[in-house]
Amino acid sequence: MGAKLSILDIKAKDTRGQYYNIEVQLCNDGDYDKRALYCWGKLYTDQLGVSAKYRELRKAIGIHVLNFLSIPNAPNYVNRFIITNEETGLRYFKDLELYTIELCKFSDQAEETMSQLLPRIQNGLDRWAAFLTRARSIDLRHLPKELDDPCIKKAFDVLTHASLNKEEHNLYEEHLKWLMTEAGALAWAEEKGREKGLEEGVAKGRKEEKYRLVVDMITDNEPEQKIIKYSGLSSDEIAKIRESLAKVSKDRFDK
Repeated sequence: MGAKLSILDIKAKDTRGQYYNIEVQLCNDGDYDKRALYCWGKLYTDQLGVSAKYRELRKAIGIHVLNFLSIPNAPNYVNRFIITNEETGLRYFKDLELYTIELCKFSDQAEETMSQLLPRIQNGLDRWAAFLTRARSIDLRHLPKELDDPCIKKAFDVLTHASLNKEEHNLYEEHLKWLMTEAGALAWAEEKGREKGLEEGVAKGRKEEKYRLVVDMITDNEPEQKIIKYSGLSSDEIAKIRESLAKVSKDRFDK
């Protein structure tokens, strides 16, 4: 796990020799896409020893379970990425494969009940998404048929019997508090960023509008006081615009 305990990393190899990097990432660090490629690259290149041959490299698959919105333009909560020819669609470099699982797209409302969620469970991946987002609200004694799966039951069993000593429990509680604080800070920062961007955009638009107004009035030989009155600019600011216009005219004439 990372220093902030926000990323769980699992590396595995299946019976076919394919390698997997499975990450559960709770918070968006802003560079997730680059991190995903970096982790895939490490998984692929670390297969080779000093004297190994390139032909010994096996397929590497990255699976990223995300607790945040990563690809807003993609409607599905699961996305598979491979390399294809942009024009023909031909798939090549088949050793690269990346999956993103955005849990917030599967269930984006914290108050959504399990009964509301059940109709969306159609396959094994849906079952795991439901487990990851609603484990605390599921009663194993009355498990819905949509979640009646040996693997899901095993996961519940691990959760039920996992024991933490006092020190581990305190660390876990501190981790949960950190996650809530971090999520709140990120949301606040994003909102402030949007507000600042909007304010700067509006201010820039008003400045450009005033500049165009002054240029038009200067071109029409309007009196100085009238330009000041309608633009709200000072004499010095208007003088600078006059200088800029004169310089542009001179440059054009010289050419």
